[in-house]
Amino acid sequence: MTLERKQYSPTDVILEELSNILNKKPAIDFITFSGIGEPTLHSEIGDIISYIKTNWSEYKLCLITNSTTLINESIHNDILSCDLIMPSLDAVSDDIFQRIDKPHQTLKISDIIDGLVSFREKFNNSMWLEIFFLEGLNDTVQEIDLLKTACERIKPDKIQINSLDRAGVEGWVKKMSLSRLQEIKEYFKPLLAEIVGK
Repeated sequence: MTLERKQYSPTDVILEELSNILNKKPAIDFITFSGIGEPTLHSEIGDIISYIKTNWSEYKLCLITNSTTLINESIHNDILSCDLIMPSLDAVSDDIFQRIDKPHQTLKISDIIDGLVSFREKFNNSMWLEIFFLEGLNDTVQEIDLLKTACERIKPDKIQINSLDRAGVEGWVKKMSLSRLQEIKEYFKPLLAEIVGK
């Protein structure tokens, strides 16, 4: 667990692999930054994004992020040219945030939300905010109220609601029923919400 930014994978290797693939002009919807770990912790993600945009502007870029690094203004500048950002926000209460996400000890959920709001004010492309719901944790009326208020501040284009799709790492983590997810989706109106992964 870290917040350190560095070249977790060598940038020159990434750029070479991208060149080998993109020079063949594949038919793809997005080039997506995601994977094991937080992609914005790569210290040269901005250079990688610029390289793609300069050489293959016909391709759209998507970034999937856990939102924790968006408290850092310099990261905002690195990712502003992405076409789609998909940040996550699973809780607003500190105790629920700790239980669901098990974050780095220095992170505060209020700072992450402020970072999302600040980034959204600069980012003019699409933002789809993902909320992962767990029964008995962030599906209480109080927590959903807090999440909806946070979403109203962040102003995403869309809210993607999901729950566990396979066996959880922790035995107590249970899949939420589709009917309960439907109820939560309705609660987010008039914000645009959809259920994904079901």
